[in-house]
Amino acid sequence: MEFSESLKKYEEFQRVYRKRKSYANKYLIMYVMRQDTQKNRIGISVSKKVGNSVVRHRVTRLIRESYRLNESKFDKGIDMVVVARPAVKGRDYAEVESALLHLGRLHTIVQSEKSSV
Repeated sequence: MEFSESLKKYEEFQRVYRKRKSYANKYLIMYVMRQDTQKNRIGISVSKKVGNSVVRHRVTRLIRESYRLNESKFDKGIDMVVVARPAVKGRDYAEVESALLHLGRLHTIVQSEKSSV
């Protein structure tokens, strides 16, 4: 991830949760907090309710890859935590990517795509 870092510490996740600016859809929940930096920081949380460790790591990789490939569409200076819901289990990349971008648009942190037709 060229423009981003990971949220790793418990306190960093809690700071974003306390901000309480969140939106959810069928597969994901996204908490967002604005910062005065030029980098984004993303944290991904997948609980045991989603599945065993193999399933949880797959979901984590799908979310991280969805963000990485669309990183340039996101505004800069944002801390975000993405929480996976149990319904995400068994979904493919396109569905996870669509859910992530949908939440980004709800938070108004994703620049809308311009049609090139």
